[in-house]
Amino acid sequence: MDISIIYYSETGNTAKMAELVAHGCERVPGANPRVMSLEEVDLPFIQGSAAVIFGSPTHGANLSWQLKRFLEELDRDLLAGKLGGVFVSQNWPGGGGASFAEMSIIATLLVRGMLVYSGGLSAGDPPLHFGAVSHRAPEDDLNRSRCARLGENVANKVTELFGND
Repeated sequence: MDISIIYYSETGNTAKMAELVAHGCERVPGANPRVMSLEEVDLPFIQGSAAVIFGSPTHGANLSWQLKRFLEELDRDLLAGKLGGVFVSQNWPGGGGASFAEMSIIATLLVRGMLVYSGGLSAGDPPLHFGAVSHRAPEDDLNRSRCARLGENVANKVTELFGND
């Protein structure tokens, strides 16, 4: 089961999160995650993916303009019917900016016809709300396990929904 993990990263923090999300996906038998920065997107792989997970740094309680532009310019039907997930990094340790950034991405994914999933509070520990969040680089156990949990949750759900082809 192909899973695309697409991210934009300025400092490397979101890139590190993407790798951890992929490791979480790999915990599920049959999952085949591929990590792609916006600069190296593989559209045929995305087209064949059953799930696409997006990551962005947080800017003023929103996603990066680079990811926003990518999502806006993407073929309108490319994501339809796929399972989606989100993760964001934030520089500021407090506040709700990451939640707003995640919801902005989720809103775009829903408009594109995706099903969006994180596992929320009910699928493993640590619990996730809208997706995985890390304060800067995911260097501590909590932030690292949030990322891996997101990947594992999405891979499990995509297998449940679409099988393991």
